[in-house]
Amino acid sequence: MSLVAIVGRPNVGKSTLFNRLIGQKNAIVDDLPGVTRDRIYGQSEWNGKKFYVIDTGGFVPKSEDLIEQAIKEQAMIAIDESDVVLFVCDGRDGVTSYDIEIANILRQSKKNVLLLVNKCDNPQQDLNSYEFYSLGLGNPYPISALSGRNTWEFLDELVELLPPKEIEEKDTNLKIAIVGRPNVGKSSIVNAIVGKERSIVTDIPGTTRDSIDTVIKYYNEEITLIDTAGLRKRSNIKESIEFYSTVRTIRAIERCDVAVIVLDATRGLEDQDKKIINQVDEARKGMILAVNKWDLIENKETKTADEFKKTIYEKLQTYYYVPILFVSAVTKQRLVKILEKAKEIKSNRMTRIPTAQLNRDILPELEKVPPPSVKGKDLRINYITQTRTEPPVFVFFSNFPDLIPDSYKRFIEKIFREKYNFEGTPISFVFRKKHKNEDF
Repeated sequence: MSLVAIVGRPNVGKSTLFNRLIGQKNAIVDDLPGVTRDRIYGQSEWNGKKFYVIDTGGFVPKSEDLIEQAIKEQAMIAIDESDVVLFVCDGRDGVTSYDIEIANILRQSKKNVLLLVNKCDNPQQDLNSYEFYSLGLGNPYPISALSGRNTWEFLDELVELLPPKEIEEKDTNLKIAIVGRPNVGKSSIVNAIVGKERSIVTDIPGTTRDSIDTVIKYYNEEITLIDTAGLRKRSNIKESIEFYSTVRTIRAIERCDVAVIVLDATRGLEDQDKKIINQVDEARKGMILAVNKWDLIENKETKTADEFKKTIYEKLQTYYYVPILFVSAVTKQRLVKILEKAKEIKSNRMTRIPTAQLNRDILPELEKVPPPSVKGKDLRINYITQTRTEPPVFVFFSNFPDLIPDSYKRFIEKIFREKYNFEGTPISFVFRKKHKNEDF
C-alpha cells in the first residue's frame, strides 16, 4: 500500500488534516506548537484507492537549534519513505523561514509533492495562498483541514500520483517481519537465525541501515525474514529514531504474514511495545511475542517465565491468544521455535471452516447465552458464514446487527478460540441484517 507523509512546521494543522484523512480523531490537537505527542498513522481511501497516511508532527522543541534539526531530520525521513508528500503551510502566517527550508528539501527530493495552504476558511482567505507560489512547488491548494473545505480537490490529484498497484504472482513463501522498539535485538535475532552477519549490529539504537529481506531454507521450505530498521545515520533526537522505526514497521507489517514483536526481557512490556502490537492487530496479521535477552535474566526457571508471561497477559488482556516465546539472540535459545510457531500461525490464518460446521458448533453456544436485550429489542443471531481467510473473517446475520454490544462480540470471540485453533491470529466479525426473504 502506498505511503503518504504529512510534513510541515509545528502548529500548521498537520494533525487536523491527518484526522480528516483517516476519518478519526487519533491525534491530540491543540493550539500549542508541537502538541502531537505520538507518531501515528492510519489508512485513508479516496476514489477507491487506499493508502497509508503518516503524521510527522509531535515533537516539543526546547531550543531554536532543536527545532531546526528536528524539522529537517523528520522531513528527510518522511520524504525518503513516502510515495507522495503533503506539505502543509499556514495561510494566516504566510511563508516562513521554516517553510522555505522544508520546501528546499522537497524540491531536491524529486518526490511528488502537494502544497497545502491550511486555515483558508473562506474564499477571501484563499487569496493568502498566492504568496506560496514563491516556494516553487507548483500550485498551492487553499484548504481548511478543520472544516474539510476544498480538500476534495487535492485528494483527486493525490490518488492520481499514487503508484499503480503491482500485479504480480502471489508469493506463497511464509513472510515473517521482525519488529519492535529500537535496540531490542531485532537484527541480532535475524543474524542468529540466518547464521551470519546479514545486518550491521551495534549497541547504538537505530543503527540498522535499511529494511532487509533474507530468504532462508527451513526443512526445504523458503521463509522470508523481514528485518526492520532504525535510522540510517545516528541521530541525537529520540523522536526521529522512533519515527523512522514506525515507518519501517508499517512497511514490514503490511508485507508480512506473521509479525514477531521483539521485547527486551530486561525492560519488560513498554508503551511503545503496546503500540506496535496494536499496529499488527489493526493490520490483521499473525502475531508472536518474542522476549529477547532472556539469557540476561538471572533466575531462568520455569516459574520466572510463567510469572513474566502472566504479567504480559495482564497488561494485554485482549491479546490472550498471542503466543509468547522466551529467546536469546546471543545463545540462540528457542530461535527455531519462532519459525515453527510462525508456520503454525500462517496455517491458522488460512483456516476455512465450513458453514454447516460453523452453525453446528457456534449457534448452540450462542443460544445458551443469547445477546442481552438492547433498547427493548430481543437480539438474535440466526446464521454464520466465513467470507475470507488471511485474515479469517466471519459474517453473522442478526435481526438487529447494529445493537450487538462489544462485550458480546468478545464473548463470541472467546467461543471461537475455544472451538478452533486461531492461536496468534486476529479474527474479524461482521454483523449484518437478516432479510425477511432469507430462510436460515
